[in-house]
Amino acid sequence: MRDRIRYVSNGQIVEVADVPPMATLLDYVRLQRGRLGTKEGCNEGDCGACTVALGRLVDGRVVYQPVNACILLLGQIDGADLVTIDDLAPVTSAATGSPGALHPIQTAMVEHHGSQCGFCTPGIVMSLFALYHQDGAIERGSIVDQLAGNLCRCTGYRPIVDAATAALAARPARGPVDAFAARASETAKLLASIADGNDLFVGDSGSFFAAPA
Repeated sequence: MRDRIRYVSNGQIVEVADVPPMATLLDYVRLQRGRLGTKEGCNEGDCGACTVALGRLVDGRVVYQPVNACILLLGQIDGADLVTIDDLAPVTSAATGSPGALHPIQTAMVEHHGSQCGFCTPGIVMSLFALYHQDGAIERGSIVDQLAGNLCRCTGYRPIVDAATAALAARPARGPVDAFAARASETAKLLASIADGNDLFVGDSGSFFAAPA
């Protein structure tokens, strides 16, 4: 039996112990990790502002799915690769002070004016990030379905769908081009290494999170 949650973030294994059993992923991401790009909106799993992506091994490869961090317990990310909007943000070079390149989804959102107030934008980008990493051609209907859990009250969905369409059309035939695709094999190895098949039990007899293997 294992007494700590283990997941992958930015190519590193992270271990978390002694957490309240009802701690949500959203509170952990914002309050403990300081990833403030992930927003709290409805806190009921309806608006999608808190969307992050979880990558898990499926037939030996990493597959990303968008999830609502506000209704997901922290213990439920055990064994996954966690990607938040802050992980997509361009890194500023300490040497030159120049920011790095935006993710293709972010670039398309800028070019197609897919954001106004911006509150919902991080969740939308993360939903589309997961779609960007899916195999094969993706039709407009699939884009609309992917965005069904993301509410936007001021921009309207046409420019957002246009941005997704453009980013997916520009994706090379060989697949996605970003830092996550570049280290996919390394991520797969890390996920395999923490899949120990042990039961997870964090806490004590009075208050605990348990996940049978």
